[in-house]
Amino acid sequence: MGIVIDGKKVAASVKERVRARAVEFESIRGRKVGLAVIKAGDDPASAIYVRNKIKACEACRIESFSFDLPSDVVQAELETLILKLNRDNKVDGILVQLPLPKHINERAVLSLIDPKKDADGFHAVNAGKLFLGESDGTVACTPRGIIELIESTGEKICGKNAVVIGRSNIVGKPIAMLLLNNNATVTVCHSKTVNIKEITRSADILVVAVGKKHFVTADMVKRGAIVIDVGMNRYEGGLYGDVDFDGAKDVAGYITPVPGGVGPMTIAMLLQNTVDGAFHE
Repeated sequence: MGIVIDGKKVAASVKERVRARAVEFESIRGRKVGLAVIKAGDDPASAIYVRNKIKACEACRIESFSFDLPSDVVQAELETLILKLNRDNKVDGILVQLPLPKHINERAVLSLIDPKKDADGFHAVNAGKLFLGESDGTVACTPRGIIELIESTGEKICGKNAVVIGRSNIVGKPIAMLLLNNNATVTVCHSKTVNIKEITRSADILVVAVGKKHFVTADMVKRGAIVIDVGMNRYEGGLYGDVDFDGAKDVAGYITPVPGGVGPMTIAMLLQNTVDGAFHE
């Protein structure tokens, strides 16, 4: 049986690191690192995520500024708030909780965030820096967390065959670029990929972010591979990954569970991005 990667444990070590850096920042600058969190609308999942992020900020000595806007907020009001936060010297990171109400142009809102305060790493400038291999941009939280999980195994990324299933702008594309920048040989699979099992069985590192319950089965995994499951699929009250964990764990060398794998890393890396942004302002 493969070793189960404990995302909660790795996330806790990241938060310890973040807290130490936040305390250092406060002693140098005379103020806390600041993260502004904007939520618009009454999506219940978003409300839970925001509460968890604010709680994590408190534990890591980061000051959070919460803006809870109504679901009928107009585009101009949201954009004005972001421009104001861009100019606020107490704010080092800005997070806009998605999804926004349907009448809001998400891309227009996100593009207004100062790239240096883009805690989520979604801004086109930061995505472009990742593509160019530049190290001074902010990396999207989940992909950055995935690299942290892979490194926690002690295995090298350099020279490995890596396969990513999924090509979203939030996970698939950025993790492919991060793996490539770490000198892996990377293949990206998607819904149009032919003979996907043949490709995944060659992967030393397999990252699955397709959004389909148990899409990857044991016979698609190379023996000894590192398997990172990004899936969060809710069925009948349960939470399931994109990988059939019970089958794949007997083949993989290392594997993340769902829940308790990639999930805890996303908030941890959000805090890391915020502290990094504070020091690099």
